[in-house]
Amino acid sequence: MALSLAACGGGGTTTGGTGGGGTGVTNIAPVVANPNTDQAGQVGFAFNYDASQAGTVCTDADGDAITYTVSYNPGAAGLVDNAGVISGTPNAKSEITAAITCNDGKGGSASDIFIISVTIDQTAVQTVFNGKIDLENLDGFSGQAVPTYITKLNEGGNPITNAGATLGRVLFYDTALSITNTFSCASCHEQSLGFSDPGVLSDGVDGGVTGRHSMRLVNTQFADEGKFFWDERAATHEIQETQPIKDDNELGYSGNGGRPTFADLVVKLEALEYYEELFRFAFLDPEITEEKIQLALAQFTKSIHSFDSRYDTGRAQVNSDRDNFPNYTAQENAGKALFMNPPPQGGVRCFICHRPPEFDITPNSGTNGVVRVANSAEFDFTNTRSPSLRDVVDPNGVSNGPFMHDGSLPTLLDVVNHYNNIQDPTGGNPQFMSTLDMRLRPMGNILQLNLSQAEKDQLVAFMETLTGQNLYVDPKWSDPFSP
Repeated sequence: MALSLAACGGGGTTTGGTGGGGTGVTNIAPVVANPNTDQAGQVGFAFNYDASQAGTVCTDADGDAITYTVSYNPGAAGLVDNAGVISGTPNAKSEITAAITCNDGKGGSASDIFIISVTIDQTAVQTVFNGKIDLENLDGFSGQAVPTYITKLNEGGNPITNAGATLGRVLFYDTALSITNTFSCASCHEQSLGFSDPGVLSDGVDGGVTGRHSMRLVNTQFADEGKFFWDERAATHEIQETQPIKDDNELGYSGNGGRPTFADLVVKLEALEYYEELFRFAFLDPEITEEKIQLALAQFTKSIHSFDSRYDTGRAQVNSDRDNFPNYTAQENAGKALFMNPPPQGGVRCFICHRPPEFDITPNSGTNGVVRVANSAEFDFTNTRSPSLRDVVDPNGVSNGPFMHDGSLPTLLDVVNHYNNIQDPTGGNPQFMSTLDMRLRPMGNILQLNLSQAEKDQLVAFMETLTGQNLYVDPKWSDPFSP
């Protein structure tokens, strides 16, 4: 992918001045002698042009020393200048009107105007994606509307850009990121399921299987918790992004047992021309590195927003989450009251851990009493992270895959039943109580909610209102490789 710079020469102005030193001699202003021609360059490619033409663009009849300045309209698009020499790496498509001004230091000046055309070369991108990605007309990943009541934002020093998220989208769906060219990030995170997986576990290369259920990827940057994976082993969103690529059971670039390394993946991607264009466009440099892959993938997954639920419609009409929402049924408002209120007010205080309006998990949480390894009788006491509770079901009310790290709870009602009557499946292993979140073991006793069936149904009805619509159909989050 490239941007081109071009100049249109011949235009100019001259301004006279008076001689210095009180001599009364009239100064003769410089004149344009060799107008510049139009120039062309490319986004992401180094540009260098001497608009002074080695000091010959203007002449001065008085023999005065000439200095040069350059102005750019509407902007420089990443270019800079020094003594009339324009250089830099263009960063955006633009038609730049450049004016080089020759100044004789005595009030006399002359300007030559030309055009620098910055264009984008996206030949490979257009061929591979057949119009689904257009670098001259990017999808709006950045600047998406976010409700004013959403206050948490964890960008991690890597804010979303349209160029970066576009590259991230391609990486997310590209099976070239697996050693068998058959799996991608999207294999475990399906848009139709809130970017989760219908299976308890997810399949990977060469018969590999993930160790935990694949989390939903919804509103991941709208949270205080900055660590990722169920066991929080990734310190940042960005670090998390490439760990599945290097996992033996997922995409396979581990370097273990003779398998290819991540460096081998970089070589593989460098051979794909569309990545040369996309990396150059996103980073103004075609070099492919793990850090750039992390940044781009994180920008794409951070861009997956869901704020058009019935909850959002109701929340926009009231002052507080505890107010009745005018668009809710009596059952849904009752479920919301159970979720939002502490026991003295007739609630079960789900909000303490899953905090509205983002419904993100509280940092430094403990386990939730689900401690089995998926499809195993073994125990795992390290799972303390949870995705947002938004979009736990699809717009038809069907679960977006099973719940919990082990995928052991198929429905929301199963989830409510678990919290209503948490059981110790370990037979008294002290780790169960020591790792159980303190809010689930008040005064050293496992919390029992003692909900009626009607109250359980109310909680489920409320949580179903947290589902949006656009998440499931927006083309900017869809597979750009699909026919």
